[in-house]
Amino acid sequence: MTENALSQQNIGRGGIWYVLAAAVLWGTTGTSQGLAPVGIESTTIGAVRLAVGGLALLILAILRGSFKGSGSWPILGMLASAIFVAGYQLCFFAGVARTGVAAGTMVAIGTAPVAAGVFGYLVRREHVGPRWMVATLLSVTGCALLAVSGRGLQSNTIGIVLALGAGLSYAAYTVSIKGLLDQHAPDAVMAVVFCLAALLLSPLLFTSYLGWLAEPRGMAVALHLGVLATAVSYGLFARGLKNISVGTAATLSLAEPFTAAILGVVILGERLGLSQVSGVVLLFSGLVLLALGENKATKMYLADRENITVKLPNF
Repeated sequence: MTENALSQQNIGRGGIWYVLAAAVLWGTTGTSQGLAPVGIESTTIGAVRLAVGGLALLILAILRGSFKGSGSWPILGMLASAIFVAGYQLCFFAGVARTGVAAGTMVAIGTAPVAAGVFGYLVRREHVGPRWMVATLLSVTGCALLAVSGRGLQSNTIGIVLALGAGLSYAAYTVSIKGLLDQHAPDAVMAVVFCLAALLLSPLLFTSYLGWLAEPRGMAVALHLGVLATAVSYGLFARGLKNISVGTAATLSLAEPFTAAILGVVILGERLGLSQVSGVVLLFSGLVLLALGENKATKMYLADRENITVKLPNF
């Protein structure tokens, strides 16, 4: 194997671990919401998360000099990414509030791989193989079991719709951000996108009660969501996404619902029934199946990356 091939393989493997690490951090968001002071609107938590996270990402990008040498930024791509990120925050936190941390997060993220695979092919012509399809089918089946048997999901249609909306938004911003990463540094991309998303949700900060931020518990939740679960996690995600396909990144992100399930049961005292446990097993099986064949898939993606790059138009 040539030195260049070895280098590409190491980059691909690094991308896998970056995305998995990001997913684990994302898995703590629902539990953080559950530990926040009582009475806080879910939309307010999402807006605060973006404000703190966007600022942290911007500071990090400036300190690292990530904006140096950057070319022009496509307005359409930036706005689309920001809208999808903001939409995800609203749908995710509102959905989790209605369905419960474990089940809500699993449905939201469990739908993302399918949508990401479709969006990735339509927008970037990224092809997915049979292994990815089987792994995704197992994951979707697991989410379906959670949806039909979940204590909260069964009686709250709005929660299901919001959770599914979060999954679609996740897939959409993964594709749009991937286009920006083709031309700009990961830190710079995330700083720009999240600052714009924070601006989109900023009106919520002027119409919501923010006194909870003065409480130690409330401030701890805000800092955790903004710094660890947003700035650090999305910084890792961008580095991983730059070197693996959209569909692969979305499926690897299923590490998030497993983290959320464990935290929801252990810390928040949530319970999973027999059907929900079966759903968890299927989700886990899909993730393992994909991971076992990921080295080959990553090599193929890195070899073809030059041919699938999509340049977004400048407006």
